[in-house]
Amino acid sequence: MMTCRIMCNLRSLGLLTLILLSALASTLTKVQASEIDPVLSQFETLLASSNAQDRAKAINLLAESNHPETLELLADLLDGNLYTFRGDSHLYRVARHEEGRLAERLLDDETITIQRVRDFRRVAVNNAQRTQIRRIMALTGLNAESSTTRLQAVRQLMRDIDADTLSLIQDAYPRETHEKVRELMAVVLAIDTLANSRNEALQRDAIETLSTSLEPRARNSLVQFSNTTDNDALKELSQRALTQIDQKVQFYKGLETLYFGISLGSVLVLAAIGLAITFGVMGVINMAHGELIMIGAYTTFVVQQLMPNHIGMSLFVAIPAAFVVSGLVGIAIERGVIRFLYGRPLETLLATFGISLVLQQAVRSIFSPLNRTVETPSWMSGMLEFNPVFAITLNRLYIIFFCFIVFFALLLILKRTALGLQVRAVSQNRAMARAMGGAFRTSGYADLWTWIRCCRYCWRSLVSNHQCRPQFRSSLYYRLLYGGGVWRCGQYLGHSGCWHDLGYSNKTG
Repeated sequence: MMTCRIMCNLRSLGLLTLILLSALASTLTKVQASEIDPVLSQFETLLASSNAQDRAKAINLLAESNHPETLELLADLLDGNLYTFRGDSHLYRVARHEEGRLAERLLDDETITIQRVRDFRRVAVNNAQRTQIRRIMALTGLNAESSTTRLQAVRQLMRDIDADTLSLIQDAYPRETHEKVRELMAVVLAIDTLANSRNEALQRDAIETLSTSLEPRARNSLVQFSNTTDNDALKELSQRALTQIDQKVQFYKGLETLYFGISLGSVLVLAAIGLAITFGVMGVINMAHGELIMIGAYTTFVVQQLMPNHIGMSLFVAIPAAFVVSGLVGIAIERGVIRFLYGRPLETLLATFGISLVLQQAVRSIFSPLNRTVETPSWMSGMLEFNPVFAITLNRLYIIFFCFIVFFALLLILKRTALGLQVRAVSQNRAMARAMGGAFRTSGYADLWTWIRCCRYCWRSLVSNHQCRPQFRSSLYYRLLYGGGVWRCGQYLGHSGCWHDLGYSNKTG
């Protein structure tokens, strides 16, 4: 009897628990439903439709709602980062449409891993919708708090100036406080004045304003006005303004060419330092140096494949990994082949050329002959824009800084360390260094460490290129012949003296 009563109580308790859990689940579902943004929910429903008119309605919905994520969502839509998932028909943000990457759900920011690429379908927009998105983004950005966003909005509106655009800019111009944004707004108003006004004084002021601008639209406006006006004084004034603009453009193009030449020369310095040392110190012509650079780059590729969701951090793992791998391969080459050929430079040339063929075929067999892309981290992407005709890319800037760091670190090692002393002594007089005894008796070990260090410098290819092109190799050997003797003579800075010449000449043709 007692057992039956206990069983009945347990059943009642279990039923009550089930009812409470059901009620709690229902409450949580309602709370989650109430937390979902109704604008985003409606935007998702319309955008997931296959009807182009529904997608246009979704774009207008964001524009009219003044939603805080309007610019971000429209930018994702324009860049093709919004996808629908076959499993639940929700919208997802996908930075890279590849298996193993993460997809973030639009409504609640939950993330899932892409198992199959075909399960995610990109939300496509046509040309008319792209134009609509760009215009809405510009109009929305005109009232943004960030001066950079406002500047981009004015620049976007400048591409298609109409009555509505002029009205918005005229209203925003008096209250704009940022200098660059005000200047760009003044250029837009000057373009309209030059095209539509018949007042000579206003046209003179417009020409004066446009003469200080490097915007392509400003120059085009001056060219059109100069070709159509009948006023000789205004025509001469506009031609002087065009000459002034062209001189500035040529100056900044020269700076850009110089910058590109320096960055290219930096890549060549990074790749040729090892060649110059091995030739100048050891008398070894290493035809496999480009393949060692290739190994460093493919090591970076493998590390990025192992860390697909942490590209920014993978660089700090890939640097020591490529350093170690290139060094180990260099040890194997030196101990297995090069140490038997010291003093016979032509034979080292033939031997390392054969090694280069072996390494190339090994990479083809492992990774296939197709090009493999090493993704640039986000913090190395982008550019610094100084004006509409001159901007420097951050990745090239990092290469230049990296070149100087590696070069002066090497200079410090050769000048201030015991290894550097041994290397310099052996390079100047190998027989005398051996006769000095002590550490100098083992000149072979100085050669080994020199070779290892030169091979390990190939980890610098992380910031250059993982492909070994024939013309790139010929550039390296030009630098070897030009700089190898410099290393032999001990003039360390002389090796970097020709990098600007080679890089700049390659860029200028």
